[in-house]
Amino acid sequence: MELRVLRYFLHVAREGSITRAADLLHVTQPTLSRQIKDLELELGKKLFIRSSHNIILTEEGRLLRKRVEEIVHMVEKLEAEFTSMEETISGDVYIGSGETDAMRQIAEVVKDIQLQYSNIRYHLYSGNEEDVSDRLDRGLLDFGLLIEPADLSKYNYINIPTKDVWGVILRKDSPLAVKRTIQAADLFNVPLICSRQAIKQTYSKNVFADWFGEDFDKLNVVTTYNLAYNAAIMVDEGIGYAITLDKIVNTSNESNLCFRPLEPQLESGLNIVWKKQQVFSAAAEVFLRGIQTRFLNPILEK
Repeated sequence: MELRVLRYFLHVAREGSITRAADLLHVTQPTLSRQIKDLELELGKKLFIRSSHNIILTEEGRLLRKRVEEIVHMVEKLEAEFTSMEETISGDVYIGSGETDAMRQIAEVVKDIQLQYSNIRYHLYSGNEEDVSDRLDRGLLDFGLLIEPADLSKYNYINIPTKDVWGVILRKDSPLAVKRTIQAADLFNVPLICSRQAIKQTYSKNVFADWFGEDFDKLNVVTTYNLAYNAAIMVDEGIGYAITLDKIVNTSNESNLCFRPLEPQLESGLNIVWKKQQVFSAAAEVFLRGIQTRFLNPILEK
């Protein structure tokens, strides 16, 4: 016996009419009549006494109605329980990232997920590639958002379809603020504030050093930083010029600071990564499905 046919039987029993039941079920009357006859043949019992105006349950039909009502109730209860289990998924998702405006795209994924899974909590950790990778490897993070170039060989990853633009944060009253773009020659004789990752000589594929060329070692780096917010304070106080990414420091009309991109333009791609063979919590699985849906083209384990 199919559950669908049992539901059909229950509608006919409740309505006392094949015609009314067919209308409610959005099936044709001949289709419904045939389903009921097939059920009677399968059970070997007559379930209805038919008259010109209505149909009445036989004794066997009344017994079947009672049992079908119990079966349908249990099925609906089971479906509700499993739906409830999904809707009440809770837990924690740990995400590490460097400072980047691409975090807005991750936030949009989180916002979408919250509409269905409001009990999931998110914990953000800020750090450079080495910091985030170390925490991923030790199982302290579920996901990392890494700015290229980065070593992705240990991870599954999805490319985020955006680019971060490198440039200089400087005071609006600085002599260099009149320029639309900043070239390497503009920076060799001024005090610079650089991220530790950007100037680290052992950093793999140091595109920042490549951009400056052979005179990279001659830069006057007076301060290094890990967080651009702190670097911006140093710039505001006149310590130097900060080389950083666009859109992560306040350069609005109310700010004393402005951003000028490097020329030739220097961009960095981004990837969200997770450990190969990672066993996720239910909450992290939900987040993974969210980013896969959002960014469409996951590059899976090779």
